[in-house]
Amino acid sequence: MDKKNQTKVTEFYFSDFPQFEDGGLLLFILLLCVYLFIVVGNAMIFLAVQLDVRLHNPMYSFISIFSFLEICYTTVTIPQMLYNLVSKEKTISFIGCLLQMYFFHSFGVTESLVLTIMAIDRYVAICTPLRYAIIITPKLCTQLSTGSFTLGFLMLLPEIVWISTLPFCGPNQIHQLFCDLEPMLLLACTDTSMILVEDVIHAISILSCVSIISLSYLRIITVVLKIPSGESRQKAFSTCTAHITIFVLFFGSVALMYLRFSVTFQPLLEKVIALMFAVLAPFFNPIIYSLRNKDMKDAIKKMFGSQKILTVSGS
Repeated sequence: MDKKNQTKVTEFYFSDFPQFEDGGLLLFILLLCVYLFIVVGNAMIFLAVQLDVRLHNPMYSFISIFSFLEICYTTVTIPQMLYNLVSKEKTISFIGCLLQMYFFHSFGVTESLVLTIMAIDRYVAICTPLRYAIIITPKLCTQLSTGSFTLGFLMLLPEIVWISTLPFCGPNQIHQLFCDLEPMLLLACTDTSMILVEDVIHAISILSCVSIISLSYLRIITVVLKIPSGESRQKAFSTCTAHITIFVLFFGSVALMYLRFSVTFQPLLEKVIALMFAVLAPFFNPIIYSLRNKDMKDAIKKMFGSQKILTVSGS
């Protein structure tokens, strides 16, 4: 294509959202309720861990960080989805699209690293309990958390900078629920063979985390099965059930999104997978950690009980 005749794209259009009068309102209400539940539920977990001294240990510290990340992760995409459901324009600026991709994937990578740390934490706690306090120190927890955020936000930076230099001259229709790497690269007016390299990079990072987590839990299961007491065995398993469930939900949807290379799905199935990845996995996080964890339930009840006491004393 003659570069002189190229018109630079300044915004992108989400073409797959229904119009407001064609079901957009119903989807808007449903998605808004889900988003509010995600924010409130994960905020409750985060605050409960911060306010209850009984939960001031590495495991719950990592859970609170993960809940904070879930709020940030969904806030990057869902408000834009809600806007697209009620707006006629359904557009996002070029810079806005780059920023959405950067923060969405940066928070996602950070979450995967935190999940990996949580698996290692449970491995040390169950497989070497006598050395747990020596190995998993508060200083190490701070270093691991800081490292996860740093690596998560640096890993995607080169890729986003590279995409920002590509020429986009049309069309400008994104066939996805939010700005994502591959749908945007397909719109570039240049050679897109780098998509394969991008897929390989994502695959390596995802499979590395999955391998570490899987090996940790396999070792944990092996050790737990050797525990003679049934009650102790049940207690050990119960501390890992929530983590494993979140792991399967998160990395299962990640695999469907980013470990398929050239495999394509039907457009409707593409949207369902995107919703699983961006909405449903964060939706189940507060349910799993609050309903299946007695200490967390007690901390949340205590938090609301304290609020009632403050309200009564203030009146």
